[in-house]
Amino acid sequence: MTQPRTANTFAPPVMEARRWLAGVDHPANRPLLNVSQAAPVDPPPAEMREAMAEIIRNDAEAHLYGPVLGLPALRAEVATQWAAAYGGAVSPDQVAITSGCNQAFAAAIATLCAEGDEVILPVPYYFNHRMWLDMSGVKTVPLLVGDGMIPDAAEARKLITPRTRAIALVSPNNPCGVEYPAEVLSAFLTLARDHGIALIVDETYRDFDSRSGAPHPLFTEPDWDDTLIQLYSFSKAYRLTGHRVGAVIAGTARLAEVEKFLDTVTICPNQLGQRAALWGMQHLGDWLAGERREILDRRAAITAYFPQLAAKGWELLGCGAYFAYVKHPFAMSSADLAPLLVKEASVLTLPGTMFMPDDMPGGDAQLRIAFANIDRAGVATLFDRLASLAH
Repeated sequence: MTQPRTANTFAPPVMEARRWLAGVDHPANRPLLNVSQAAPVDPPPAEMREAMAEIIRNDAEAHLYGPVLGLPALRAEVATQWAAAYGGAVSPDQVAITSGCNQAFAAAIATLCAEGDEVILPVPYYFNHRMWLDMSGVKTVPLLVGDGMIPDAAEARKLITPRTRAIALVSPNNPCGVEYPAEVLSAFLTLARDHGIALIVDETYRDFDSRSGAPHPLFTEPDWDDTLIQLYSFSKAYRLTGHRVGAVIAGTARLAEVEKFLDTVTICPNQLGQRAALWGMQHLGDWLAGERREILDRRAAITAYFPQLAAKGWELLGCGAYFAYVKHPFAMSSADLAPLLVKEASVLTLPGTMFMPDDMPGGDAQLRIAFANIDRAGVATLFDRLASLAH
């Protein structure tokens, strides 16, 4: 008897980790530090919520079905701002709005892959990408990252087969936090184009990149849309996690196929969320710049305070956007250490084993710390707790 597609993959890691909290009481002087999920826990800023309330009251269209590929005004705004930010040509018909960035990835894969096809993912990988490939009957081909947690296009070339349909990158990276250099992304675009496959670049965390200017020149390439598929999320930038608004930027022929997928899954993206995202893009530039500065300050705190852990044998493998990716010094797998941290340190984090295939080494010594919801003082508290562990 064959298995249903969902049986081909693992349980959702964030939900699995939350189960470790059951029955655990945290002392009053040691409240739980939840660094397990890369999502803001605060609602959108007050001025955006006021705008959303006005939309609910006064915009009748916000309560009805809309275009499958998204609100035309939002697609146009994305195209305009992307062209300015990346210095390339992006048109509204090259933009589709999705119900979150996870759906954007799912839609892209649905247009690229058939049963038994292959997609190359650098590892450690974003686990939801692996889960969707599993459920789609697509083989994940792991590409072990090199120095600085950066993937190498020359190594990826060795993994390409006649069944390869895409290479999927995340930059700034989840789970490692590292920002892929522009020349690395350009090398991957050349590699993908040379082999007639797609390059998927998930830039969910682009708003928190530490670099000034465009992070890569991919959109300045002639005919970029014959190879590049960019993914984006409005959730992190505007705290719209519960409204599920993402985007796919790709060629018009690709988006015609994406439309088929979206029409059968959600019919149209969340109408209120789309209007909120549009309002945010048009009114919250200064506010978002402040959010970026705060995240960069937390990143700076990670690197400034890490010597305390380094003295105990920890290693900082990557840091940026919402994440620090670390190597622990203990003689146990991170799969066992992470649940233990809940009980002994009141810290909820994810083990590296959740970001790696079972048969690949490395994840058992690694942990991901999502620091978007702990400030500089919270980073200091976290490191104090980790440094005090005696295992």
